[in-house]
Amino acid sequence: MHQLHSKDVDRRLRKDIRRHEDNLKFLKSEVDRLDESVLDLQVILGKYHSTNAPETIENGVFHSEEETVNEILKQDTTAASIFYQLKTHAVQLSLLPWTKDVIGVVATLARVDNDNLNLLLSEYLGLETMVALVCRKSQGVKDLEIYDGEGKINSNTGLHGLGCSMGKEIDGRFIVICLEDLRPYAGDFIADDPQKKLDISTPKLSNGMCPAGFLDFAVNMINLDRENLFGVTANGHGLRETLFYSIFSRLQVYSTRTEMLHALPCITHGALSLDGGIIKKNGAFSLGNRKDVQVKFPVISVSNLPESYTEIEDRIRMLKWEQHNIVEDMQREALALDKLKADSMGQY
Repeated sequence: MHQLHSKDVDRRLRKDIRRHEDNLKFLKSEVDRLDESVLDLQVILGKYHSTNAPETIENGVFHSEEETVNEILKQDTTAASIFYQLKTHAVQLSLLPWTKDVIGVVATLARVDNDNLNLLLSEYLGLETMVALVCRKSQGVKDLEIYDGEGKINSNTGLHGLGCSMGKEIDGRFIVICLEDLRPYAGDFIADDPQKKLDISTPKLSNGMCPAGFLDFAVNMINLDRENLFGVTANGHGLRETLFYSIFSRLQVYSTRTEMLHALPCITHGALSLDGGIIKKNGAFSLGNRKDVQVKFPVISVSNLPESYTEIEDRIRMLKWEQHNIVEDMQREALALDKLKADSMGQY
C-alpha cells in the first residue's frame, strides 16, 4: 500500500515538473517573440534617423537615449553604471524587488531638442547630478544602501552588493534623489500644453519689461516621455514639477552672455546663455573654457518628429515592460520547478 502511494506521489510530481517545464518553455518563447518585436521597431526608428535627419546626425545634433546609456556605462564604478549593467540582465533585475522603485538616472529621464542647450544644461548640472539615481519613495533610497550596527556600509547588500557580484566597487559617494521628499512646484501649468510646462512668470526688469534675449526657464526647455508627465509619484505629480524643478528651479536661459548680464537684476536662481555663459547663483559666475560633457541628455527634436515616431517609442516601452513581467513569471516557475525536482529526489 505504501509503495502504491509512493508511485502516485512520484507520478504527480513528474506531471507537475513537466507542467512547469512546459510553462518555462512557453514563457521563454514569449520573451524571444517580444525581443524580435522590439528589434523590428528599433530598426524602424533607425531607418527614420538615417533617412529623415542625416544632416542632424552628421552635425552631432541627434543623440539617442542608447548613446546616453552607453556614456553612463563608461562611468564604470558609479552607481548609475552598475544599475544600467543590471538592467541588461532582466532575470537579475527581477530578483531584486528594490530596483522597481528606481525610475532611472537623471540623464535618461529627459530630452532636449537643441544640442548646444543640451551641453549647457548637462555642464550646469555636472556629472554627479547627471548620473544621480531617481527613486519614487524614501524606502527605495534606504534599500540601496544598508548599514551595520556601527554605521558602516554593508557591502554585501543593496547596490553595493550588486556591484560586488559584478566584480566592481562603487567609487566614492553617489547622489540619489527621492521624489516623495521633494517639494513640488506649487503653481499652475501652461493651459493645454502637451508637455505640461510650468506657468512661471517671466522675469521683469525695474521698467516692467522682460529682459532682452530671455528665452525661457530651463525646466520648461526639456521634453519628457508621456508616462513621466503625470502620476509618477503617489500624489500624481510628474517629473517636471518634482525632479526637474528641484534641480533647475527657476534657472533662466538667454540668447547671449551680454543679454544675460544685462538681466542680472532679475536673475534669482542662476542663468545660462547659448554662447556659453553660466551664472550658478547670485554673485557666482562660471568663467573659463567650456568643459567636455561626459554624460548628457538625449537630443531629439520632438517638434520635428512624426506622431508615428512617439507611438513606436511608446510601443517599445510597453513591450519591454511586458517582457519584464514575463521574466518575473519565469523566475517564479523556475523556483517552483527546482522545489519539485528536490522533492522528487527525496522520493528515492
